[in-house]
Amino acid sequence: MSRGLSWRNFDFLLMGAVVLASAFGVVMIQSAIAGNEVLLVSTSRQVYFALLGVVLIFILASVDYRYWLSLYRPIHLVILGFLVTLTGFGQTAFGAQRWFQVGVLFLQPTEFAKIVAILVLARYFDVTRDQPRNLRWVFGAVFRASWIIVLILLQPNLSNVMVLSVILGVMLWVNGIQIRHVVIAAALAVFALGSVIALSVLGVRIPFLQAYQQERIVNFVVPNPNDTFGNRYNVQQALIAVGAGGIFGEGYGYGTQTQLRFLKVRHTDFIFAASSEEFGMAGGGLIILVLGVIIWRCIRAAQKARDVAGSMLAIGVATLIFFQGAVNIGMNLNLLPVSGLPLPFVSYGGSGLTALMIGIGLVESVVMRQKDLEF
Repeated sequence: MSRGLSWRNFDFLLMGAVVLASAFGVVMIQSAIAGNEVLLVSTSRQVYFALLGVVLIFILASVDYRYWLSLYRPIHLVILGFLVTLTGFGQTAFGAQRWFQVGVLFLQPTEFAKIVAILVLARYFDVTRDQPRNLRWVFGAVFRASWIIVLILLQPNLSNVMVLSVILGVMLWVNGIQIRHVVIAAALAVFALGSVIALSVLGVRIPFLQAYQQERIVNFVVPNPNDTFGNRYNVQQALIAVGAGGIFGEGYGYGTQTQLRFLKVRHTDFIFAASSEEFGMAGGGLIILVLGVIIWRCIRAAQKARDVAGSMLAIGVATLIFFQGAVNIGMNLNLLPVSGLPLPFVSYGGSGLTALMIGIGLVESVVMRQKDLEF
């Protein structure tokens, strides 16, 4: 076995947490579909994608992550090609073009684009590790991320634009961006967010935002208490489901909001609410704990990485899982506006689960080639 590659370094705790989260997701998807004949195939599909993901983790772990970094240009071009094609010919949902249909499968290039963006940025920060942290360095990172971000914005898919922006911001921060640049960026972000909220509340249409997206913002900022069956319906049902679960839940398969189908998109966006109803605060806490372990092990891998590229790969994946998980749970608890971000490893979605498994495989590759310290 070559120096630096040892399966003894493989992070089995990370792998175990990923498998546990995915298995729990399959179990909850089975309950959440509540006998809906149209959704019956969802459980078996999620199982197939989970098994594929586990295989991908071991394959990617066995290959040096620097090999994929060396192929960043063709990988980047391929995903850009998919995103360009998606914008013109993709299937539409909620006003955005999100997937291609290949037979019975639905391919969402945006999910894989997030991993590619992490790969591209990891290489950039590695080759510029000795450059001064000036505006040119900042704009270099922004330029490389902007190709994917702009194409996703054109779908339009604002939630994943936010995900990529947060990943970019965290990577810039970890690599030593100057405080004055952070202040400028924060001021611009606050101004942009404030403008979007103000214009949405005033009923002014904003380019690159769909009407339903602005309605979600308005319903969160100035909710209408009389809107019982309208735009706030899903959030209200989610809160009822979480509250009904109590400490230990109503029991698997016995959640009233879930099984009687009052809770919509319960196997995707609102699976945390469905889980909390059937397993209570204990089940919701377990989900948060397992995701926390995954994020912690990714950060640990970044600390032990032998180079900047490996560290940034792990940090990028950790940020992706943390932000998506936090936004999804916050949405289920009405702490954040409704978005289309799934709960990592738990929500139904083959493309999302496979992309995350690829990310974990890259992290495992970094772990297996760590610097000569005990992991």
